[in-house]
Amino acid sequence: MYRIVYTKEAAKTLHKLPRNVSKLVREKLDDIAANPYVRHNNVTRLQNRSGYRLRVGDWRVIYEVEDAQLVILVLKLGSRGGIYVNERASDREGWTA
Repeated sequence: MYRIVYTKEAAKTLHKLPRNVSKLVREKLDDIAANPYVRHNNVTRLQNRSGYRLRVGDWRVIYEVEDAQLVILVLKLGSRGGIYVNERASDREGWTA
């Protein structure tokens, strides 16, 4: 089972979400952590960068799978319209394994 690690930005956004949405996001990530390479509904590989996108209602979760450390690194959480704005290479800052 993979461990789920959130960047500082992702953890902050997760705490600000409504309780029911936050719970649903965590449940979906737990399902993915059990086996990240099995086909999951609403998960697609990103095209212009490494990582995956999880769709939970109107919310999107951008994450990467770190096989060497058995970690799922959650980079960003956001609404479907704003998650892809301001993409930058420093998304990975603020996490420790």
